[in-house]
Amino acid sequence: MAPQNALIARQAAGPDHAVVPYTAEDLSRPSQGPANPFKDEVNSLKRKNVLTGYAEETYLSEHTFRTQLRSLERGDRQILGGVAAKEEAARIRAKRQKKGDAAVVEGDNAYVGPWAKYKQDDYEDVGEDEELASDEEYEEVEEEEAVESGAVIPALPQALAKRKEAEVMGEETSKFEGSEQYDYQGRTYMHVPQDLDIDLRKEAGSEKNYVPKKFVHAWKGHTKAIAAVRFFPGSGHLLLSGSADTTVKIWDVYHQKELLRTYSGHVKALSDVTFNTDGTQFLSASYDRMMKLWDTETGKCINRFTTGKTPHVVKFNPNPEHSNEFLAGMSDKKIIQFDIRTREIVQEYDHHLAAINTITFVDENRRFMTTSDDKSLRAWDYNIPVPIKYIAEPYMYPMTRASAHPSGKYVAYQSSDNNIFVYGANDKFRQNRKKVFKGHNNAGYAIDVACSPDGQFVASGDTGGYVCFWDWKTCKMWHKMQASDGAVTCVEWHPQESSKVITAGLDGVIKYWD
Repeated sequence: MAPQNALIARQAAGPDHAVVPYTAEDLSRPSQGPANPFKDEVNSLKRKNVLTGYAEETYLSEHTFRTQLRSLERGDRQILGGVAAKEEAARIRAKRQKKGDAAVVEGDNAYVGPWAKYKQDDYEDVGEDEELASDEEYEEVEEEEAVESGAVIPALPQALAKRKEAEVMGEETSKFEGSEQYDYQGRTYMHVPQDLDIDLRKEAGSEKNYVPKKFVHAWKGHTKAIAAVRFFPGSGHLLLSGSADTTVKIWDVYHQKELLRTYSGHVKALSDVTFNTDGTQFLSASYDRMMKLWDTETGKCINRFTTGKTPHVVKFNPNPEHSNEFLAGMSDKKIIQFDIRTREIVQEYDHHLAAINTITFVDENRRFMTTSDDKSLRAWDYNIPVPIKYIAEPYMYPMTRASAHPSGKYVAYQSSDNNIFVYGANDKFRQNRKKVFKGHNNAGYAIDVACSPDGQFVASGDTGGYVCFWDWKTCKMWHKMQASDGAVTCVEWHPQESSKVITAGLDGVIKYWD
């Protein structure tokens, strides 16, 4: 009897009996097995208490008993099933040709050994001249047979519809939805407005930034969660948004603040959108495994790119020398470099161990830094597929979003453990341990982090629907305001106006703050 059982027996004796403390024998007794395994020679001399000898009380846990019972039952089933398996194997062997005589090379009874064929009564041989039917022919035959037999196959029309939908995936459309396509001088929405109080042509970050306090405007048009928002490069007079409703939309930030154009062509949710350096074109990446290059003004799809895997992040090279190339971080842990003119893969960076999350150009666009679900950070020289720096510490979490500091010296990373970490963007690529931004919650979501154009503030979304602002120098939270009921996943500072911020998230509404 085990010590547990001895204790239960004493407790069952009731309050009238004195509780006897454990003896040395009780304490040394095993929790499972015979009462004393070292007394076999004594036990063998004792008189029989069962027909086969002497049996001693043994403690066996419920789990062990169930495990042994299951293995016993499984063994019985295998014995019974083994007979049927042997009969089936014998039946198959009977169909096999003779192995032949090892002394005979050709002709009758020639040696074939383990390559002896089986008689194929059930299969029809396809001649060399005959061509195998295509998938479409098979589907047509199946459909005809189903109609003739009167059988109802509900899955077939849906399968055909999905196939057709995938075939027309290349048919991209774009619709102008603004009030006027051209102004009085025949200019489209691409023209940077000059009839405003603010100069949108000055250098970004030349003015001091302030933390926004109040809600200004909401753009509603998407029906599902928004994956990414991007201001027009330089001026910020247009806003691009990609959503889980498979569409990309461009909005007017000034004047009427209306929806200008909708770009349709993907069949699954968007994962990222990005402008090229001058804003004339943009890329959209989707979970339908396609990346599409669009003309911002006309809405025409210029090119399509795919590797057969899902793109998570796309980034144009900001360097004018390589402005025709972009990087795509894929779900199969690769970073692919495409040329938009030839549609060819120029370079492949394959050292990460999981899906890519961020790509950030640093060091005057000569290098870039990447993070992945493998909880590491790598730095690369552009066009060289070997990392120059690899950072992976045991305490690190996946870093899901990144924002380069305007000074060019740092990159802020949104870490999945509710922190924002800062890494150097120069030769060392070390973590700046003095700069950690805390106080928000981002676990479970890829939430944007954004440095203000003058580098004074850091903004981030929150799973609770907040937008948080920190001071870059002191790392103290400056302000926190409720922006949505659901998680806020997208945050972007206006490149020209000193205190304007865009937020968007799971509710599908883009909000403007001042």
